[in-house]
Amino acid sequence: MRQLYIGGAWAASASGEAIDVVNPATEEVIDRVPAGTPADVQAAVAAARRAFPGWSAMPAAERGKLLAAAAESLRRRADEVARTIATDMGSPLRFALKVQTLMPAGVLASYAQLAETHPRESRVGNSLVVKEPVGVVGAITPWNYPLHQIVAKVAPALAAGCTVVLKPSEVAPLAAYALAEIFHEVGLPAGVFNLVSGRGPVVGEALASHPEVDMVSFTGSTVAGRRVAALASDGVKKVALELGGKSANVILPDADLGTAVKVGVANCFINAGQTCSALTRMIVHRDQYDEAVRLAVAATAKYTVGDPFDEATRVGPLVSAAQRDRVVRYINRGQEEGARLVAGGTERPLPRGYYVEPTVFAGVEPGMVIEQEEIFGPVLTIIPYTTEDQAVEIANGTPYGLAGAVWAATEERAVAVARRLRTGQVSVNGGDFNPMAPFGGYKRSGVGRELGEHGLEEFFEIKAIQL
Repeated sequence: MRQLYIGGAWAASASGEAIDVVNPATEEVIDRVPAGTPADVQAAVAAARRAFPGWSAMPAAERGKLLAAAAESLRRRADEVARTIATDMGSPLRFALKVQTLMPAGVLASYAQLAETHPRESRVGNSLVVKEPVGVVGAITPWNYPLHQIVAKVAPALAAGCTVVLKPSEVAPLAAYALAEIFHEVGLPAGVFNLVSGRGPVVGEALASHPEVDMVSFTGSTVAGRRVAALASDGVKKVALELGGKSANVILPDADLGTAVKVGVANCFINAGQTCSALTRMIVHRDQYDEAVRLAVAATAKYTVGDPFDEATRVGPLVSAAQRDRVVRYINRGQEEGARLVAGGTERPLPRGYYVEPTVFAGVEPGMVIEQEEIFGPVLTIIPYTTEDQAVEIANGTPYGLAGAVWAATEERAVAVARRLRTGQVSVNGGDFNPMAPFGGYKRSGVGRELGEHGLEEFFEIKAIQL
């Protein structure tokens, strides 16, 4: 069984209990991690509190050098870490390498640079305005991007001068252990980074409510985010939340329909649909609706389900039996609501593993459960509209506002519609994801931003010194 990482050393949990880590492609137990306790959280927070004065006082350039060394180590170990993620989370290996591992390495390197270059002081009239690290940060991360979501919190927190206690998802925790090993090897001072594995209602709640934790950064479901915010509110802690999404792919009538549908399908099914920013709602003009459905079904047929280590696989398993069951319930609900199943369904595509076929629904109307709620699986809904105003209304008509996309004949027209979407990020005509741009949501998709300079700003307090 693995151990916890507290105060610069590996240690057993106070519970002595373990949580099985299951390979979702084989349903076999591949590892065990400690079921942490509030006592473990207390020890980790105490270590982080002791380390804070020295770490925050360290020159930013020195902190940056340690982060740069960690980024380089992660790149050297990329193949190994990618295989770990493909095994405990189920991402196809190529995706696990490029997106789940090398992108976090790039983000880590970006904060190594920002640690030194980001301005910490400014003048406003007779005031000197300074940015100071918020203190001890509790980071609670999900299983769908088990390394990227950690790095998106831990790297800026460390760059700002904060110390961290990380609670990774117990469902896919092994990449977190690899990162802890890297931080240890590059010489991060004891207590600056701590890892306590365990279940959310035990470790996560103890961390969010701990009086010596100054800030909580959480990524996960909106329901869990509300709970974290409520617990943190007792201590009036700073909170950053990156929550759910139900993102719209708006295709205007003059767009290249074939490209827009092809890219939209790919985005919906990325990571087996287990992506909070996935474009799960395709919004198409009624005059082009039947053609869009035909194109989406044809594109979906190319998304081969299979073993994450098979080069032909484009869609791996869902992360757990519980997640597969959740997605199947939504597919059944869609049919009960009257939506038309045109691809995929609930049949198991393979005899073992938590797989779901890539699924497409046509005949979807605004307000249906499958159009409103985050499914978090490879399920696409296609919704018709008549006017541009109606398309925008549909796009904005869910409780979420994390991401979106707009396709049009010209960038100018697409950007005009993108400005009308109440969402934190919009791709125009297939614009690539930018890991230096702010990521986060409106409405129930969260509070605050991650990545780039905006992500770093989350971990500062602001002080005005009147001169």
